Amino acid sequence: MQRFRTEPAFWGLMTVDDRPSEAPLLADLARDLDGAFEGLVLAHQDRLYSIALRMLGDPRDAEEATQDAFVRAYRALADYDESRIHALRLRGWLATIVLNLCRTRTTKRAARGRGPLSLDAAAQAGAPDPVAPAGRGPLAVAERHDARSRWALRLAELPVGYRAAVVLRHVDGLTYPEVATALGRPEGTVKAQVHRGIAMLRTMLEAERRLEREEMTA
Repeated sequence: MQRFRTEPAFWGLMTVDDRPSEAPLLADLARDLDGAFEGLVLAHQDRLYSIALRMLGDPRDAEEATQDAFVRAYRALADYDESRIHALRLRGWLATIVLNLCRTRTTKRAARGRGPLSLDAAAQAGAPDPVAPAGRGPLAVAERHDARSRWALRLAELPVGYRAAVVLRHVDGLTYPEVATALGRPEGTVKAQVHRGIAMLRTMLEAERRLEREEMTA
């Protein structure tokens, strides 16, 4: 399996209509799992790595979690009949697998006394800025890069439940029903966690910017 990009591309919220249809890939997987599985990996490895990196904050841990997710996905698909494979919603199903692996790794890391996240790695991963305008030109690009780094650093400080909901909704672009399924939570709870998570991020950023202004005028 090829290595994943150390700095996965940032993408904004994707609508369901923007996504390629999963039906052809599911049909291929149902017909010839071994022959089609590489296509599944190529289609989803970057997004799963992106989720794992934002949840774990460590590139090596994220890569291992992503690889383990595909191993688990293959084993599960090998046990599914064709009708069950055709009925899968791949994006949410794969997100559930990688999130469960991230939770396990986070628990083990906490038991070993390791810190929850590497903020440097989180900053490299980028994070969504729900309010940043998409301007043009070098200055606008630099400002957006700085904004994403700031959001990523603060995202790493969110409680894991809020972080997972925000990542799946605003980074991976899952719908609220898909996020609810992936996290095993009621849709209303997921919406509240996403909104609360974004509010917490904004509060942290506003406090950071206020401190910067005070330091500049001191």
